[in-house]
Amino acid sequence: MIGIVYHEDYNKYDLGVDHPLVGNKPGKTMEFFEEKGIMKDVELFTPNEATEKDLLRAHSESYVSRIRELSRTGGMLATDTPAKIGIYNYASLATGGSILAGEKLFEDFNCMVNPLAGFHHASRNYSSGFCFFNDIAVAIEYLREKHKLKRFLIVDLDVHHGNGTQEIYYDDPTVLNISFHQDGRTLYPGTGSLEKIGRDKGEGFTVNLPLPPGTGSASYLKAFDEIIPSITKQFKPEIIIYQSGVDTHHSDPLADLNLTYQIYYHLAKRTRGLSADTCDKLLVLFGGGYNSSASVISYYNIMCGLLDKNEYLKEIDNMSHQKFETVKNLVFDLKKVLKPHWEI
Repeated sequence: MIGIVYHEDYNKYDLGVDHPLVGNKPGKTMEFFEEKGIMKDVELFTPNEATEKDLLRAHSESYVSRIRELSRTGGMLATDTPAKIGIYNYASLATGGSILAGEKLFEDFNCMVNPLAGFHHASRNYSSGFCFFNDIAVAIEYLREKHKLKRFLIVDLDVHHGNGTQEIYYDDPTVLNISFHQDGRTLYPGTGSLEKIGRDKGEGFTVNLPLPPGTGSASYLKAFDEIIPSITKQFKPEIIIYQSGVDTHHSDPLADLNLTYQIYYHLAKRTRGLSADTCDKLLVLFGGGYNSSASVISYYNIMCGLLDKNEYLKEIDNMSHQKFETVKNLVFDLKKVLKPHWEI
């Protein structure tokens, strides 16, 4: 069974006029799902705000206090991240959504979706990149404590590297953090190089594939198939957290990986299959996407993949400009770096 967590106040997570983060995207996404008839196949849940205790699972007291104060006065968390009045509540609500979605995986659901989630730039003590609280880490730590889990897999396919999540779990062997993203030498936040594979006991449990601008869908999908299934099955996760950002789409104004609508269906279907083959617990966090209309279509295709529906939307994919050789060489280099830790 599949469920979605959603609250109308998700649409208040809006960082202002002319900011790339469009506040009404979650609502437009849900309207499109309703229009396309897929809401009849899912169950809808309403989240509450994460408590301060929950937020402190992943963040310092001083950081949480800073967000609370900025939420009262307004201001800037970072040069790219304005903090509107009330943002503490809206960010806590999104985080509460990921907690609720994770908890439902231990009831009657094997796949849960949070459409305002995947805030992977937030670290313990700082953030930027439009993120306030790292709902991924908060949900992991909540589930770790409540259900005594020992193996968490993050599959982060957002175009931007999840620097906050990586920093939190860089030396933690219980969290396997796999990130495919545009090369940090060409895109914010500038992190996620191929050689960064973890530290101390966590060595081998951070996996980064920094992809070149213009990668394209076929190259991307082949890289996914060569790296992620094998490592996933060896790790034997007890839950998979899938950050399914769609800012990899060719129309996104902030990045250049040049993927097409149909790849989101295939990636979601593959990830759901990996979950079914391992833990049968998949938490889907929709992540970034800054062309609102393209993001809504891409999220719909993700839902079609999760539901194994073939009614997904397609567009022409010009394969002639894809970076096949470059990506092939990167995958080869990544396998070499990971060879002491994984059989791939």
